[in-house]
Amino acid sequence: MRSLICAAVATVGMMTWAGTVHAEDDAYPSRAVKIVVGFQPGGPTDVVARLVAKALQEELKGAFVVENKPGATSNIASESVASAKPDGYTLLFAASPLVMNKFTYPMQKFDPIKSFEPISKISSAPGVLAATKKLPVKDYKAFEALAKKEPGKLNYGSTGNGGTQHMAMLKLQALTGIEMAHIPYGGGSGAMNDLIAGNIDVAFMTATGAMPALVAGTVHPLAVAGPKRLPELPDVPTFTELGIPEMKSDSWNALLAPAGTPKPIVDKLAAVLEKAVKTKEFSDVLGPQGAMLIGNSPEEFKAELIAEDAYWNEQFKNVKLDK
Repeated sequence: MRSLICAAVATVGMMTWAGTVHAEDDAYPSRAVKIVVGFQPGGPTDVVARLVAKALQEELKGAFVVENKPGATSNIASESVASAKPDGYTLLFAASPLVMNKFTYPMQKFDPIKSFEPISKISSAPGVLAATKKLPVKDYKAFEALAKKEPGKLNYGSTGNGGTQHMAMLKLQALTGIEMAHIPYGGGSGAMNDLIAGNIDVAFMTATGAMPALVAGTVHPLAVAGPKRLPELPDVPTFTELGIPEMKSDSWNALLAPAGTPKPIVDKLAAVLEKAVKTKEFSDVLGPQGAMLIGNSPEEFKAELIAEDAYWNEQFKNVKLDK
């Protein structure tokens, strides 16, 4: 009898606790939610993060605040979120380096798959190879000829060692035989500012965020590392058109939570984002910048992360990173 009573009490306790958690999930968010971005303000990832924060705030009637923590190709931000309390009040707005960084920083304290609950991939955009206006080239062929004529003299910027833009340039060098010096930055805006100023020669820029400078002509777009030309850059050829079909590169942006975040919260956030990417505001801002809007489910996003992890595991076997 005593064991039956104890079991009944335990069952009631579990039901009460579960009911409390469910009630908290239903009320989410009851206070400000912090969205941590691992790149500089004004960069391509930051631009999308602020759109997401606005959409979540309007739909869920709570405060969603973007906090920038640039450094280590977004690892500082990722590590801070991975170790945060999994209650839905600290989220990570990530980019492609989330998966790539474990190959660059083998001592990192988190795993890109195990340490997070994927919520939704928001967008993906191709890389665009661009040159400073100070470089005496008018098109990609002229750039390649100049780079081959003076090996190692030209330099290129990236968002960081082992990041998407760095890996894209390493791939281009391997495919074409050109050699250039690498200058890493803490985010896309820093590289873009120095490209405009002429402090670096070329860079692979993510179309999202960089498009205003590309269209305005403050930098000179040379080639698109995507499947087709971008509507805003109709005169800029793809690498496939230039005879280098293997040169593909894109950068995605997505929202994640610390591992263990309650599924009702994850699903609630994902449902809002699935709707948000279909709105005119998202298409008006990101569409002209060459971005493909996605808004997939947590399950779909997790499957993509696992596949991408396997892909980069193979890619990093064949490159030598800067020390």
